[in-house]
Amino acid sequence: MSPESQASEALPSRRRRTPRGGRHRGDESFLLPPGSPTLVLAVPGSAREAGTEIAAELARLVEIEHTGQPAYVGHMEGGEASLPAVLAGLRQERPDEPAAVVVPMSTGPDPALEAAVRAAVAAAPVPTVAAEPLGPHPLIAEALHDRLADAGLARADRIRMMTMVTAATGVIVATPGDATAVRQAEVTSVLLASRLAAPVFTASLSDEAGVKAAAEQLRGAGAASVALAPHLIGPEPEWQRVAAAAASVGAAHSSPLGAHPALARLAALRYVEALSRALTD
Repeated sequence: MSPESQASEALPSRRRRTPRGGRHRGDESFLLPPGSPTLVLAVPGSAREAGTEIAAELARLVEIEHTGQPAYVGHMEGGEASLPAVLAGLRQERPDEPAAVVVPMSTGPDPALEAAVRAAVAAAPVPTVAAEPLGPHPLIAEALHDRLADAGLARADRIRMMTMVTAATGVIVATPGDATAVRQAEVTSVLLASRLAAPVFTASLSDEAGVKAAAEQLRGAGAASVALAPHLIGPEPEWQRVAAAAASVGAAHSSPLGAHPALARLAALRYVEALSRALTD
């Protein structure tokens, strides 16, 4: 059998689940053969900090909704639940495959998190590969829309294939990170604006002046009210800045993305992409 054929057989196969009710009916899943490399979500902070439940629920959704195989959580700081400790407890099931694929739990570029993941992967006692972060991706726009709707800041129903804003007529997508992260998040903002049929601007949570400038632009464009949509999952330290950032511009804000089903789907997708690269390199 050729190496190409062996690699093809080792890759997860795609399957269509039986259609189910609800917003996410028809999601595509990945069926992993027994002994496949373990998917590990790399989470900022420690297991003692906020966001542990979010990470655990995302791992559960990845397992039951997409891969059919156990998914684990590795925190970037401290103790038995740290990423290095989790990787040290794994074993390589097949000599021609990595033991694990580590997926950074972030919505976009996070140099500190990605550097820590690379260091843990390089030091792991078993072959391990790092995947790309969850975003940017169109599914994040869907998740942001859902969280705005959950907070009563956007309507979840569609009118003529477009969703109309109710309580907010302009949105700021507030993202962790620097100017690079803002540029990446702008792609999501454009998609969110299309879903809401309303103007959407992007700003960094660490840039107070940038958040205020975005609010001024929205109001200058005719937005009577502004909502802030946190472009983060929940464990990130920047979550602590959301309420203050929203208050500084007189805006309401939605919750973090949390354990949204779209993020579980993205984790499975990033896993498959990284595994495909590892098996074909």
